Amino acid sequence: MAEENIVSKKGMIGAIRIADEVVSVIAGLAATEIDGVAGMSGGIAGGIAEMLGKKSFTKGVKVEVGEKETAVDLYMIVKYGARIPDVAIAVQENVKKAIENMTGLSVVEVNVHVQGVGFAEEPDEEEVRVH
Repeated sequence: MAEENIVSKKGMIGAIRIADEVVSVIAGLAATEIDGVAGMSGGIAGGIAEMLGKKSFTKGVKVEVGEKETAVDLYMIVKYGARIPDVAIAVQENVKKAIENMTGLSVVEVNVHVQGVGFAEEPDEEEVRVH
């Protein structure tokens, strides 16, 4: 298992530590809250983005956490028909706000990597047929 980075802050009583994975989960949750995001992508695997369920909030999220700042890279799939620049800007703003409010870290950048377009699932032929 890889060693975890932990953000440490000195409080009046003791230290406060925030693990990288905590920042990743916050970013993943904040990104999937935005209308137009179909899901997160596991990154580039042979040039094909793999759709992942919304329950895996650290998938498609890469964070670099320093003592006072953090940078985030999000790999996501946008719903077909959504305006990609609008969705990306909304994701950036929501992720930045969520991380800063919850951790006190300063977010220096949120990079959005659109890996694909998600289409609404079509109903099965059996569901369409009227008996």
